[in-house]
This record gives sequence, structure tokens and C-alpha cells, in this order.
Amino acid sequence: MSKKWFPLIDEDKCIGCLACYNKCKHGVFDVENGRPVVVYREGCIDGCHGCGNLCPQGAIIYSGEYEQYIKCSCNCGK
Repeated sequence: MSKKWFPLIDEDKCIGCLACYNKCKHGVFDVENGRPVVVYREGCIDGCHGCGNLCPQGAIIYSGEYEQYIKCSCNCGK
């Protein structure tokens, strides 16, 4: 089954600071040409927002109907 909730990077806003890549311990991001890319969306924890909360440019949005998910308890979004 395909993951429906995961981060998307707005390449026009992204400055390549890699805050998202450095924050996520679930393997969601990799770096290509000095920029973060989503490579493993299945690793994203539903409701986390850790990468998006750290992004200084607001370049990360989330795909899917995440309102239906219970917030995670791993504290990775803080």
C-alpha cells in the first residue's frame, strides 16, 4: 500500500540548508546536488512535522489527508 502522508519540498523556496535532512532520523530525505530530496516517504511518521517545523523558508508541505492521523508520540516533531 502506498503511503499517503509524506513531506514535499517546494524547490522554489528551498535554500538547501539541509535542516530537514539533519532532523529526520527515519531516512525520508537524502541529498542530491546539495539539496534535500524525499527518497523514502514510507519512513515518514504520520503527523510528525519535525522537518517542516525546522524549515526556515517554509518549503515543506505535506501530501495527503493527515488530519485523519493521530499525532505521533515520538516527539520527533519538536
